[in-house]
Amino acid sequence: MATTLSADRPKSNTPRSLGGLRPFLRPYRWQIGLALAFLLLAAGATLVFPVALRHLVDQGLLPGDRNAQVLALRGHFLALFGVAMALGVFSAARFYLVSWLGERVTADVRNAVYARVLQQSPAFFETTRTGEVLSRLTTDTTLVQTVVGSSFSMGLRNGVMGLGALLMLVWSHPSVMLAVLAVVAGVVLPAMWFGRRVRRLSRDSQDRVADTSALAGETLNAMTVVQAYTAEGREAQRFAEASERAFATAARRSRARAVLVAFVIVANAALILWGLYQGTQAVLEGRMSAGELSQAAVYVLIFAGAVAVLGEVYGDLLRAAGATERLMELLAADSPVREPAQPLPLPAPAGGSSLALRGVTFHYPSRPEQAALRELTLDVAPGQTVALVGASGAGKTTLFQLLLRQYDPQTGEIALDGVPIHQLRLAELRQRIGIVPQDAVIFSANAMENIRYGRPEASDAEVLAAAQAAFADEFLRTLPEGYQTFLGERGVRLSGGQRQRIAIARALLKNPPLLLLDEATSALDAHSERMVQAALEAAMRGRTTLVIAHRLATVQRADRIVVLDHGRVVESGSHAELLAAGGTYARLAALQFST
Repeated sequence: MATTLSADRPKSNTPRSLGGLRPFLRPYRWQIGLALAFLLLAAGATLVFPVALRHLVDQGLLPGDRNAQVLALRGHFLALFGVAMALGVFSAARFYLVSWLGERVTADVRNAVYARVLQQSPAFFETTRTGEVLSRLTTDTTLVQTVVGSSFSMGLRNGVMGLGALLMLVWSHPSVMLAVLAVVAGVVLPAMWFGRRVRRLSRDSQDRVADTSALAGETLNAMTVVQAYTAEGREAQRFAEASERAFATAARRSRARAVLVAFVIVANAALILWGLYQGTQAVLEGRMSAGELSQAAVYVLIFAGAVAVLGEVYGDLLRAAGATERLMELLAADSPVREPAQPLPLPAPAGGSSLALRGVTFHYPSRPEQAALRELTLDVAPGQTVALVGASGAGKTTLFQLLLRQYDPQTGEIALDGVPIHQLRLAELRQRIGIVPQDAVIFSANAMENIRYGRPEASDAEVLAAAQAAFADEFLRTLPEGYQTFLGERGVRLSGGQRQRIAIARALLKNPPLLLLDEATSALDAHSERMVQAALEAAMRGRTTLVIAHRLATVQRADRIVVLDHGRVVESGSHAELLAAGGTYARLAALQFST
């Protein structure tokens, strides 16, 4: 069963979700270890600074010989500068390593998620919008990069410094331990409570942003229809409403985080002032030197600053936890179409592949109560051309999807060259099949690369030959840069017929033993259709071909015509035999040919 994405699935309330990044961090153990070493060295240098400052105040400013005082001050300042130098070098090394890790891990997560999505069957996209997936690949991975490349390191560094400052305070002034711990509890516990609310709102905010991305992607991919129905205003209003929902959720998150920030700042200010007050009282009473007060004040500042930064970092961790959850959902999504554990080999095709369907019944996951195919049985001999005709929704395109194993039937079996296709490697099965879809897909590349997509290793001469066979060579040579002309996103610079001929050339270049034509000439004018039909007939020789066509004039010369109705085979035979039978095909033919 495929895993679906849902905003309603249970969500944890802690940064524990960041554990999903562990497999992506594991390959970089050495870099992480080195970054941690530099982090500890930088934190150590920071904690040594107040000690050097105390010696400067207590020993460098004592009354005495002027020359000796100058030499002592010079030595103390050099020591302070040495500490600062060490801090700068260690911090720079830590920053570089952590930033590198953030970029590297983010790229790995993005690649893994994208590769996983590419493995999903069409069933996945029946419940998940493309725009939502794109939002996760961009917005969510950016949040992960922020945490891995910055926030987590800052949090760990400030945690070490805060703990170190607290230990130094307790070591030098044991009497302040209980008071400091009480203040810490008063800051940290409420901050964690606020943090949980921030995280929930962060997850909701990311979901709303994904909604706007999905809506925009859907609309921009249908701009011609939107403009044809003068729906620009309506679509802009829909997007504005989605944006407002995203804004409202983000505003609630910002309010919650603002309260958290205000609380942490006020609590830290109270902690600092309390520490300074206690220190000045001790100096006045003679229980502490001025240098010790300076040291304690700096440690209190370090501790308070660390607590403040940890509050901020905790909010970032919570946001990234929500983003990681969403990314892990994509990585955990299993396609119902699985590779066999022990795939069987396919025999070498001789004059095309054979097909056999036995009692195939299939329901789309989104329509489990309605069968798209019912107990369908069909045999296709090697080299045979079989036309599939029938009304829209009869199951013709569904059959093609099952042959490509984009879906698996609930019952029955499909065999290619005598081997059940569910026992074949997906790559080997699909390598044997070429398809020309009704809606030709053109990629954002030049014409040469679009045709070569059918066989990436093909030479330029082979690409030209395929284009000539599909009658695409003539119009491609008239483009501004010929075959090197960029065709635009989804081929917007081409007519429907030109896009279709490029798709046909792509399939011819692949040269598969089984060819699937789904209304392959539907977008062509009469002249182009005759040329391409001749090219397709030439391409069909020596291979098995299944043709879907609503225009019956294009399938009259097929070896066999199979009529589908509501997912069942209701008639089968040649054009002449089906006309003589006077059934469904004869009625369709009478309607079309009389018109």
